[in-house]
Amino acid sequence: MSDGHILVVDDVPKNVRLLADLLGVHGYRTSTAASGAEALACIASERPDLVLLDVMMPGMDGYEVCRAIRADPECAVLPVVLVTALDPDQERIKGLEAGADDFLAKPIHQAELMARVRSLLRVKALYDEVQRQRAELQAWNSTLEQRVAESVQQLERVGQLKRFFSPQLAEAILAGGAQDPLKSHRREITVVFLDLRGFTSFTETADPEEVMGVLAQYHAAMGELVLQHEGTLERFSGDGMMIFFNDPQPVPDAPARALRMALQMQACMTSVSGQWRRRGYDLAMGIGIAQGFATLGGIGFAGRIDYGAIGTVTNLAARLCGEAAGGEILVSQRVRAALQDMSEEAPWGLENVGDLALKGFARPVPAWRATPLP
Repeated sequence: MSDGHILVVDDVPKNVRLLADLLGVHGYRTSTAASGAEALACIASERPDLVLLDVMMPGMDGYEVCRAIRADPECAVLPVVLVTALDPDQERIKGLEAGADDFLAKPIHQAELMARVRSLLRVKALYDEVQRQRAELQAWNSTLEQRVAESVQQLERVGQLKRFFSPQLAEAILAGGAQDPLKSHRREITVVFLDLRGFTSFTETADPEEVMGVLAQYHAAMGELVLQHEGTLERFSGDGMMIFFNDPQPVPDAPARALRMALQMQACMTSVSGQWRRRGYDLAMGIGIAQGFATLGGIGFAGRIDYGAIGTVTNLAARLCGEAAGGEILVSQRVRAALQDMSEEAPWGLENVGDLALKGFARPVPAWRATPLP
């Protein structure tokens, strides 16, 4: 069977029947009309793929019908073949001026008719395919801008979350695989606080460019280890950094993970501080680690939200860091207890340093020094 719907228009029933039967034999679907008005109504309702249009008809002749077809933007490329028994040369010119695509003289030659029908339907099919692809492209383009905007917004959200969380966790939060961390909540966390010894005196004598260079190298080295251990970076504060574990993503080994990170940080600082000493910078790093409950979530106002933790545990980690000498790691009693409960053999040692009088704490606070085992 051939593809194509053809409208046959002629006021002589015998001619209509002849053409319709001939086209039907070749597999084409046909509709018929006996006048120009009927033909236009059929075109509007059935949308044929080609029109065989007799020229000499009462009322609207074929030229008027053809001009009416071309006046409709929806039918601008509908193939129209004029059929007439009049002088072919004169009628051809008038037909082309009216907007016809082709011309057949009566009596119609069957082979010529079918050749012209196939040719025009092939052109029409190609045009329809182009239009379909164009519509698909327009539909795709109409959503592309929205998808790009959504992707940019997603990347911005990922960038904001990566200020605090590991890239894996940031992606999980946006994908719905983790709870909203900015919603206020309470959880037990392990806090790591670190800062540089000798930094204040260094800034008093060094050029600002030197200070910024040292901070950039220090932050880059420590930040890489934070990401490796999937810690949550709460903030930078000059030479101070605060990291915590077990929020927003719970981990079963927060104290051990915190200490492993701290030991690697001190090992890294051995190399970094050696470079600094060769430049005349006398800097080292102290670390404090504490464990306890805190309230966590978004802190700030519309347009400027930071992620933070509030609680005694953060103050304790900061005070232990302040007491730690360069290259030293001090941990609280709860951290020590959690580390002692580990079933596996730990690659570190813990040495009691006694009770420390810490600012903001009414009673002396027991502390332990953590060192890597050889």
